[in-house]
This record gives sequence, structure tokens and C-alpha cells, in this order.
Amino acid sequence: MKAPTLRERSPEELAKTLSDLVEQLFKLLFQKSTGQIEKQVKFREVRKDIERVLTVINERRVQESA
Repeated sequence: MKAPTLRERSPEELAKTLSDLVEQLFKLLFQKSTGQIEKQVKFREVRKDIERVLTVINERRVQESA
């Protein structure tokens, strides 16, 4: 997921994307604890995507307050 595509989304879409990513991370953590996970790299990808979404949300908050 690229930041420019995230910047095109509405705040509602960003919130939905964030909740989906958090849910996906929870499922990955559960799979890891039960030993069912195949790709450890997926953790990094999901965490980075969450960080990107939060960055775009925070950028918008700063723009609104300025």
C-alpha cells in the first residue's frame, strides 16, 4: 500500500482500512502463537501499512488545525 494512494482516500475509508489492518495483524499474531504462520515477513508489511495510514491521518489533522 503506497502513501499517495492513501492520501486520495476519504477519512472514512482510511478508518476502515486501519481497522482492517489492525484486525489482520491480530490474526497474524494469533497464528504466530499457535505456530500456523508461514511468512514472517507479513508482520512487517502489515505494521508498515498501519504506520502509513496513521501518518496520513495525522497529516490531515495537522493541515486542519493550521
